Amino acid sequence: MRAALMRLLLPALLLLLLAAPAAAQPASGLPEPVIPNFWDPRSPREPVSVPPGRTVRFLTSGDFPPLHFLGADGTPTGFVVELAREACLEAGLACTIQARPFETLVPALDAAEGDALAAAIRLTADLRAEHAATRPFFRFPARFAAPRAAAAGFAPDAMDEAALADARVAVVAGTAHEAYVATFWPGATRVPFESLSAAQDALREGETDLLFADGTALALWVGGRASEECCTLVSGPFLDARFFGEGIGFVFRPGDALLADAFDAALARLWEDGTYAEIYLRFFPVGPF
Repeated sequence: MRAALMRLLLPALLLLLLAAPAAAQPASGLPEPVIPNFWDPRSPREPVSVPPGRTVRFLTSGDFPPLHFLGADGTPTGFVVELAREACLEAGLACTIQARPFETLVPALDAAEGDALAAAIRLTADLRAEHAATRPFFRFPARFAAPRAAAAGFAPDAMDEAALADARVAVVAGTAHEAYVATFWPGATRVPFESLSAAQDALREGETDLLFADGTALALWVGGRASEECCTLVSGPFLDARFFGEGIGFVFRPGDALLADAFDAALARLWEDGTYAEIYLRFFPVGPF
């Protein structure tokens, strides 16, 4: 599933990341980014004691911007990677971060070639049955994009079946986003495309009224040069776990539940002190939420 998503999104994500505004400010005419909050206020914040002297070896990959990629100097960076670095400091742990091909990450963790994964590993019941993991610190929302001139007609509280009855909605064929539109807006005219870039082109050229797709990719697109400032995000975010998953977190070997607890508490403190927001805005100048 992720391999198919990568084939669809990676070329566009690489281009869009390079095209996006460098400063952590919203592009002209776009709303201020919303900082997502995934933490239950009742969840533990107190530091968890981990045996001293341990270095946590994080593994990541360099192929999924803005979550994780290689910087100009070849050093791993991205939202997930920088969040891992700050969580290590907050937890009082020494950490290293090494990049490997994505498909080798889980096998490498299972072979004890690393201690934790900082990558877009989707949390599932099967994964949790065989590994320790933190709670989700990021999710992949679905969003609508619309031409700026028409955006006012698609208010968040008006995206019901009647509002989309006559709308031409671009989707990437065979994705959860297409299935979601078919389920909740059956009256909409779905216009499937083989790639996200083709669907974006159609929206920009006025061939469709809306585009429903991964909010992370759409946020980079509307805030970057490739969109030619044609469009903006409307409605949402849509976070139905049945379609879009429960999100991503740091993943550990099954015997490291204590380490997962330590990072859970550290992440909650990073949210409270504003560090999470600072990192988020650095990599999402136009937010997907």
